[in-house]
Amino acid sequence: MTSPEPPANTFAELQIHPAVLQAVSDVGYESPSAIQAATIPALLAGSDVVGLAQTGTGKTAAFAIPILSRIDTDSKQTQALVLAPTRELALQVAEAFSRYGAHLKINVLPIYGGSSYVPQLAGLRRGAQVVVGTPGRVIDHLDKGSLDLSHLDYLVLDEADEMLQMGFAEDVERILADTPEYKQVALFSATMPPGIKKITTKYLHDPVEVTVKSKTQT
Repeated sequence: MTSPEPPANTFAELQIHPAVLQAVSDVGYESPSAIQAATIPALLAGSDVVGLAQTGTGKTAAFAIPILSRIDTDSKQTQALVLAPTRELALQVAEAFSRYGAHLKINVLPIYGGSSYVPQLAGLRRGAQVVVGTPGRVIDHLDKGSLDLSHLDYLVLDEADEMLQMGFAEDVERILADTPEYKQVALFSATMPPGIKKITTKYLHDPVEVTVKSKTQT
């Protein structure tokens, strides 16, 4: 199903968690971008989402804000996993989750290749409700048994077309298949090549489709 781009409202009208709303206000945001106004209500309602959006449209907040609004802060289990193609993007997304979750009791952990396992293992042992990682390193932790996704409620594929171009298609599909069937999935991509269409058809359930071209805040 397709969701038209609604006019921008205030974040207060989007029924997000009060603590998250406070953090959004702290950052200085008042009105959601087009992709945020279209995506946040869909994710809050529990729908899967396919977002066609360039970097710079505000898509990170579009999935971080509703996930943080619904996460169980009393549980230390990993409830949300964001897959990103690069270390740099994983760090940016993790920072955004920490920023919007500043008033919540929440641990956000970035995991990526090219760095020591030690701090990542320590962070996973402490418990991280939100994990942001590159597909290869996520697979490594799954194989080691250090990352438990059996309680996963939310899975985001960020810049999915980039992940496929970088050769992560097999890893992404394995992660999708090895996580609980009844999870919410959001996929964001600048383009919709056949590999992305295959993933959306196979793993997403009647997703809301959002297309945004304009660039605003992240």
